[in-house]
Amino acid sequence: MSIYDLSMFDMHPKADERFVVRGEKYRITVLTEQLLRLEYSEDGVFEDRATRFAFNRAFDTPEFESYHDDGMLHIVTKHLHLSYNEQKFSDYGIQIAVDGTKFWSYGLEVWSLGGTTCTLDQVNGACKLDDGLLSAHHRFYAYDDSKTIAIDEDGWPVPVTGDRIDLYFFGYNWDFEKCIQDFYKLSSPVPLLPRYALGNWWSRYHDYSDKEYYKLLDDFKAKNIPFSVAVIDMDWHITKTPDPIKYGDGWTGYTWNKDLFPTPKEFLAELKSRGLRNTLNLHPRDGIRAFEDVYPAMCKRLGKDPSKERPVEFDASSKKFMEAYFDTVLNPMEDDGVNFWWIDWQQTGGKRIGGYDVLWMLNHCHYTDSARRGERPLTFSRYAGVGSHRYPIGFSGDTHVTWDSLDFQPYFTSTAANVGYSWWSHDIGGHMAGFHDCELQNRWVQLGVFSPIMRLHSTANFYNSKEPWNYGNYEGIMCDFLRLRHRLVPYIFTMMYRGTEEGIPMVRPIYHKYPQCVYSRFIKNEYLFGDMIVAMITKPKDSESGLSKTQAWLPRGTYVDFFSNRVYRGYDNGVDFYRFDDTVPVLVKAGSVIPLAVLDGENGVENPKALELYVYGGDSGEFTMVEDNGKVGSDLEVTRTKYIFEYGRESKLSFTALGGKDIPLERDYSVKFIAFSKPEALYAVINGVKKELSYEYDEHEHTVSLSLGKICADDSVTVVLVGDGVLPANDIKYALRNLLSRAEIKYDDKPLVEAFMLRRDAPFAAKLQQLLSLNINEYACGAVLELMLSDRTDE
Repeated sequence: MSIYDLSMFDMHPKADERFVVRGEKYRITVLTEQLLRLEYSEDGVFEDRATRFAFNRAFDTPEFESYHDDGMLHIVTKHLHLSYNEQKFSDYGIQIAVDGTKFWSYGLEVWSLGGTTCTLDQVNGACKLDDGLLSAHHRFYAYDDSKTIAIDEDGWPVPVTGDRIDLYFFGYNWDFEKCIQDFYKLSSPVPLLPRYALGNWWSRYHDYSDKEYYKLLDDFKAKNIPFSVAVIDMDWHITKTPDPIKYGDGWTGYTWNKDLFPTPKEFLAELKSRGLRNTLNLHPRDGIRAFEDVYPAMCKRLGKDPSKERPVEFDASSKKFMEAYFDTVLNPMEDDGVNFWWIDWQQTGGKRIGGYDVLWMLNHCHYTDSARRGERPLTFSRYAGVGSHRYPIGFSGDTHVTWDSLDFQPYFTSTAANVGYSWWSHDIGGHMAGFHDCELQNRWVQLGVFSPIMRLHSTANFYNSKEPWNYGNYEGIMCDFLRLRHRLVPYIFTMMYRGTEEGIPMVRPIYHKYPQCVYSRFIKNEYLFGDMIVAMITKPKDSESGLSKTQAWLPRGTYVDFFSNRVYRGYDNGVDFYRFDDTVPVLVKAGSVIPLAVLDGENGVENPKALELYVYGGDSGEFTMVEDNGKVGSDLEVTRTKYIFEYGRESKLSFTALGGKDIPLERDYSVKFIAFSKPEALYAVINGVKKELSYEYDEHEHTVSLSLGKICADDSVTVVLVGDGVLPANDIKYALRNLLSRAEIKYDDKPLVEAFMLRRDAPFAAKLQQLLSLNINEYACGAVLELMLSDRTDE
């Protein structure tokens, strides 16, 4: 593999001529029944190479009709009707009807639902986003790929020139999911990540020594806080140049700081032995200067005289330079143990190709080169425009440590899925400025756990480090959530595979799945995490009651809260959720099966030796857990274990355990049935042999917990829970007492609230009137109301 080898993308840029309608100066390609390519060129020359936007135009295309009528060309598919006068594109000369109800003409300004942007550097709150491919008002979008970069025959990016128009018309109406799926077919699917990228990352802008870093890892281990990626910021290299006047500052560097890391190769090997992969920060702007260890070799490679000590300019537009840069500078350090690079390019300068920022070239070349060792490619950089999803992972930049910054990040993260960008990594906790706020840090960690990538980070300020023990009473909560992230990896890894294979981003706005509910598009902090509905809390709690509030929209159906096990009914309605510091609203659809790793006290996120299955009552469902051996190409071995759940009088969870290369051949299995009445009987049938099971039942949260012991590969397992087959009512008394015990309101008000709210002879309206008459705290009142609304016995 090299920076020119693009075989990993399976590119097919030339469309099948059967689906092309052309004239002397125009070419229209029917890609799908909802996606058209519209080209106009004065010289009649059209682009068949891959571009930064489109890698594949060889679609399996549905039937369409093409004909002329009244001097107009008409192209008709199941969903689109194009009318074109066969002249240079104009607002009156080319129009498209979508499902006969929405009408586009060339040049129309479309109101987009938003996409994403390059960076959140120094953003304190919200910022403007570039357009995405989805529109709730127009329900179509036209992407202009006229001024672009093309991939030449040898794999090198080159500018596209000439007087030409090249548009892609997405006419998907309300089918938002299909729009993004077809975009991935056109632009290339999101690549699979290495499994280690899905765990906790430790990052800090700090001049660690190797011994200091080992001590930090020892402290984390002592508190049973797992990590999978160690990020070493810029102080791994020399940051104080020998002569600042001659060489400039030390922001750019490629030579290890031997005062901090006397034996770099041993340091990297030690991280690996502790279960961690690593990444080093790069600011390549200033090129290779004479004080760098690699300077003589780089000069020799490029035919320069090292005795002159002139810097080797960083030139991402030069194939010769980039080849030397990777072969001579970076690849040897990778051979010593660097796993991937953090490209921290913040400049707008540098030599460009086709007017595009150096950043796109950096991402493209770094990602393709990272596959040279036969491992799953990975890079870590900033967003460089549409098509950047091909080069994960994204670094969103240096946000402020404020509630306003936190409040924007759930919306920012999920909305990026509107341009297919699904692997954002934020500075969890915020990077700079702001103030020390333990509650804020706690909520940010909770967001990080339910984000694509979970990476703690902070600026060099001594007082702004993100170790949980720096945050007082919140330490225990934060540690629990960091452990939860590693427990969730089997689920996240499976959703990653779904994103690649089916074109469904890991984190996305809820309107992708439920597009026609207007209300859901105005709730900024709600999103889908895989199939879980997350309503993140991003505002300070009420100082009087101790409760936090967030809003969500609940689609029709039955859901169970991941943390409290409380059952909710959705009626396509808005809900106000209230929570104390230790949880956030995360709702799981009835019938779901979620695999969780049982942690072994070590770092890393390898395929687990023990699994716990969360099985949610109220409906039937299934989940296919995906695991692999971490290889690429023909060496890749993928294992798919299907868990099938049948809900009823005899609820059954069935699966055949699977193992393989780098996947345990036997596992300890445990199961937690959630939202179930106490069983009348509980047993397992393993390879045809019936086995009675002991269990623990929580009568308040309605959970049945059991252990299956060791299950070997190829074992056929069915767990049978015999019960009433009826979803149990929430234990409102138990939940209300927990709420009132913790709510910071008057003691004398608490028994009054409890007494009236638990009366079964009082209608809901009367309870509400009584609650409001007590004049208790607004948040406490809202939390009680939330409980009452979840009390399904009132239905």
